[in-house]
Amino acid sequence: MAASYLWRKYADYLYTKWERTILWDMIEPYRRPKSFTPLVTIYVAAFYTGVIGSALTEQLYKEKYWEDHPGEAVPLMKPKFYSGPWKILRGEVPT
Repeated sequence: MAASYLWRKYADYLYTKWERTILWDMIEPYRRPKSFTPLVTIYVAAFYTGVIGSALTEQLYKEKYWEDHPGEAVPLMKPKFYSGPWKILRGEVPT
């Protein structure tokens, strides 16, 4: 009894699901295209957050170095999330 009830409910679900699919497929060509504005906004915000974060990190690194070595030139900061080879045009490669 319960099994036949469940099968009937499942059949109703599939049928209504099929009806809804047909309806949305008919409407789809007349829909407005989705906007890229939210995605672009998120990407721009993430980019500038990264830029500001790296500038703050580098400034803190310089201030800490100057506390220990006053008046000296600050060596280049090692990249935090990159361990591969990297080229420096003017200056020394940190060890």
